[in-house]
Amino acid sequence: MSKVTFLSGVGTATGANFMVEKNGKRFLVDCGLIQGSETAFRDNHEPFSFNPDEVDVLLVTHAHMDHIGRIPKLVREGFRGVIYSTPQTRDLSAVMFDDAVGLIARESKETGKPPLYEEQDVAKALSLWRTHEYHSPFEFIPGLSAEFYDSGHILGSAMIKVSSGEKNFLFTGDLGNSPSPLLPDTEIISDVDYLITESVYGDRNHGSKDERDAHFLSVLRKGIAKGGVILIPAFSIERTQVILYKLNDFIEGGLIAKVPVCVDSPLASKVTAIYKNNTDLFKEGVRKDIADGDDIFAFPGLTFIRTMEESRALDNNNGAKIILAGSGMSMGGRVVRHEKTYLSNPNATVVMVGYQVPGSLGRHIEEGEGVVVIEGEHVRIHATIEKIDGFSSHKDSDHIVEFISHMKDRVKKVFVAMGEPKSSIFLTQRLRGELSIDALYPERGSSVEIDF
Repeated sequence: MSKVTFLSGVGTATGANFMVEKNGKRFLVDCGLIQGSETAFRDNHEPFSFNPDEVDVLLVTHAHMDHIGRIPKLVREGFRGVIYSTPQTRDLSAVMFDDAVGLIARESKETGKPPLYEEQDVAKALSLWRTHEYHSPFEFIPGLSAEFYDSGHILGSAMIKVSSGEKNFLFTGDLGNSPSPLLPDTEIISDVDYLITESVYGDRNHGSKDERDAHFLSVLRKGIAKGGVILIPAFSIERTQVILYKLNDFIEGGLIAKVPVCVDSPLASKVTAIYKNNTDLFKEGVRKDIADGDDIFAFPGLTFIRTMEESRALDNNNGAKIILAGSGMSMGGRVVRHEKTYLSNPNATVVMVGYQVPGSLGRHIEEGEGVVVIEGEHVRIHATIEKIDGFSSHKDSDHIVEFISHMKDRVKKVFVAMGEPKSSIFLTQRLRGELSIDALYPERGSSVEIDF
């Protein structure tokens, strides 16, 4: 028997952190930041509800901050075990932590609170990190082995299958919205006895990929015709690279005018470099394009903005231009300054291309509020706000159900997590009703005994 505890990452799409206890050993899956809620700052700074020095192993699904963002804090509070992920997840995590340390230091100065973690905690975390490729099983605790499968969510993202004898426990992390523009489809896994699944889009579906691309093209053409800025808040990992890939197609194909395209995010620049070094993990069609000479992350007019001086200088360049800037939910980063500058401009267009967690500035903008508060100032919105569905890197409700259907003849219990309550509850009901699966929506902090 084993005990599973849902430390966080339930009742919200962020903060993934699950513990399994078996035979006197403890391992965690993910240790992410809680984001967006009014209590997020307090929740992230609270001590862990367990003793980090009593945890033997941390398994990491992928490098988004809501899955890795508290790992250096875990180390700061005493964790000295081993961290495992794919090589790409470790590489991406390193640049994500490097970016976060500066933000955390500024946050600490502003609030007077001790920093969540510092550079030495990041260095210690990375020193504990070990990597394994997809489909390379490894024993991480005596009697327990793990294997990474491609989830198709972001570069290096993995579903983790933990095996104990003949029994298998699968942790999905985040499931990719296959077919992805860049990455292979989510792998199908059927030999699963227990499952913890994400449910960000558990209660709704994306539009078709063709409709998404047509909508995006239309928005770009209209924005360019107005002669204003087209501002795209974009996550540094995957979303920026996917948008660049699409812009490459549109510009080189003559579908939109050759206007300046500026990636105003040092983090996104570093991430894009990691993507360029791992094109062997891209889907077959993209690999063929690259082999044929198409540098998908370099096209006429594309500039990667490095310094704040260069970022501010963008305001002085009149005429149509496209700016991609982080963060994707407008919770920090350079996009916030751009929104403060351009939201009140009727010639500007702001394009939302991803999930906006409740409470975030991005969510307030997306929901059509007439006035938002940015850095203490009230900003009236006159810009055109566009939301484009389908760029999400998460599976929608139908495709999560389809993914889980391959397990229905074997799986004993499905725990529905990593989603807002309405999404998780809706998906739980679908799994019960349509697949006759024993599905549970757990409460934060609750524990369940399983035969594993």
